[in-house]
Amino acid sequence: MKKVSEGVVIEIGQDFAKIRASKHGDCKSCGLCAGENATIVDAKNPVGAKPGQHVIFEVKERNMLKAAFIVYILPLIAIFIGALLGTWIGNRIGYSERAFQIGGGAVLFIISLLYIKIFDKSTSRNDAMKPVIKRVLF
Repeated sequence: MKKVSEGVVIEIGQDFAKIRASKHGDCKSCGLCAGENATIVDAKNPVGAKPGQHVIFEVKERNMLKAAFIVYILPLIAIFIGALLGTWIGNRIGYSERAFQIGGGAVLFIISLLYIKIFDKSTSRNDAMKPVIKRVLF
C-alpha cells in the first residue's frame, strides 16, 4: 500500500526535492516533527517539480511501518531481552538478579539506539525508502 500526501516544493536538488507537507491525521498525535503545521520531506523528483509548485507525493506504507517498528518497538524488545539475559546471568554467577536485569536492559537498550542511528543513516542514503513525487497540481 502507498500513502498519498500533498505538499509544496520549497527547494530542489539534482533528482530530489524538499517538500513542505501538511500534517495529516497520523501526525497530529505524534508531535515529533519540526514546525507546528508542516513537515519537511525529501522526495524523489521524477516529474521535475519546481519550487513553489503544489505536488502529490506518495510514501510506501511498508517503509513507514518498518521505520515505526524500528524506532518505537525495537527498543522495548531490547529492554525485555536484556532483562531476561540479566536474570539468567545473575542466576548463573550467583549475584543480585535485579542489578543484572537493570544492567542487561540498559545495555541492550543502548545497543538498540545505536542500531536506530545506523538505520537512520542507511535510510537517508537508500533511494528506495524515499517518497516519490507523482504529479504537479499547480
